[in-house]
Amino acid sequence: MVSFKKKGNQPLHRGILLTLFLLSACATVPLTERKSLHLIPDSELLSLSFQQYAEVLKKSKLSNDPVKVEMVKRVGERIATASEEFLRESKLESDIKNYKWESNLIEDDKVVNAWCMPGGKVAVYTGILPLTQNDTGLAVVMGHEVAHAMAKHGNERMSEGLLVQLGGVSLSVALAQKPAQTQQIFMAAYGVGAQVGFMLPYSRLHESEADRIGLVLMAKAGYDPREAVPFWQRMNEKGGSRPPEFLSTHPAPETRIKDIKSHIPEAMKYYYKGY
Repeated sequence: MVSFKKKGNQPLHRGILLTLFLLSACATVPLTERKSLHLIPDSELLSLSFQQYAEVLKKSKLSNDPVKVEMVKRVGERIATASEEFLRESKLESDIKNYKWESNLIEDDKVVNAWCMPGGKVAVYTGILPLTQNDTGLAVVMGHEVAHAMAKHGNERMSEGLLVQLGGVSLSVALAQKPAQTQQIFMAAYGVGAQVGFMLPYSRLHESEADRIGLVLMAKAGYDPREAVPFWQRMNEKGGSRPPEFLSTHPAPETRIKDIKSHIPEAMKYYYKGY
């Protein structure tokens, strides 16, 4: 066997093998075409997702307001249909089988949050509805969250978490050996339980990608993507003071709105095309 050496005569072949492994685990984000790290098979992630989603619903109080519940389900269905169409157009139709769409409204006016787990498992908290105001505002939120799932940002974050915190073991091994820590990594990766706005858990890169893809999804679903701007302006007013952008893990409000405005012409092509 050929063994590569570095200073101190420490073998490098493990590092090279790891690099090759990481390269083979790359996937492509739809629309942006960025390469991202996906170490976890969809089958394993979906199984954990469905289990955790059921657990969250079991521990939560679901809204019994028929008007609000119907709105969430109505918007969710249209975003789901648009998402599957988008996957087909992106030549990712093989991913459609992984989605078992479901949208639920959780009664908690103090939580300004929404999230989507793998497989299209969506939760919206009543605390965000005063900011969404109507179907179109809600489509901004749900389109954004589904975009995170479609781009597999959670898989990327889970993969990083398993590498950094658990030494790169597989998800099944992590669940067997450290189930509580693994579940915490999963919940954090998908933003479950975030208290300060539904964008909290993701990086600036992920947020920007979800904004762009989300605009396309809402446009394809028949919602005017230009309404994303006033929604984020309302979120900005709700957020209060923030640290400078370089100290934050998320785009500064002004930067985000500017970027969204730059992507609206792209999204409008889908809006006019379908409606």
